[in-house]
Amino acid sequence: MAPEYTKILLTGSPGCGKTTAVTKIIALLDCIRAAGFYTDEIRQDGHRKGFSWKRLDGASGTLAHVDIKSRFKVGKYRVDVAGFEAAVVPILDLDQSDAKLFVVDEIGKMECFSEKFVAAVRELLVSDRSVLATVAKKGAGPISELKNYPGVRLLTLTRDHRDETVAEILQLLSFLAK
Repeated sequence: MAPEYTKILLTGSPGCGKTTAVTKIIALLDCIRAAGFYTDEIRQDGHRKGFSWKRLDGASGTLAHVDIKSRFKVGKYRVDVAGFEAAVVPILDLDQSDAKLFVVDEIGKMECFSEKFVAAVRELLVSDRSVLATVAKKGAGPISELKNYPGVRLLTLTRDHRDETVAEILQLLSFLAK
């Protein structure tokens, strides 16, 4: 009998292609009801200036940028926690969504400044819904904690085995396809 849900956390070194893998999986899976977001770099004149978020419904905004004024900081980037909480965290609310799959890219230092985000991810990981999330390879607190939740499959993505890992995740989530 096929499972009713599964929880997958994808980790790996920065730049190994976690976001690319997740967006490819979403496109290939063709899931009827998916909600969530992914992140991407904001580049200007060949230099990284920050990070954006894009919800699966198409809405987008800035997560962090060198020009944002915020007390939350990772490296040279200031994080817009209030904007993230207003625009992204609500789509992870189990009570407000009929999604069968929640996509969370990424569970990292910037996102974890939001206690509301961390609480929403915790709820997703103990829910009866499927989760496909990326998580920082290193990190204490919520990053470490969430990787060790019961029932979570933690997969490590490498450039050498990217295609095999994507295929494995597609197989694990195949019950969600149209």
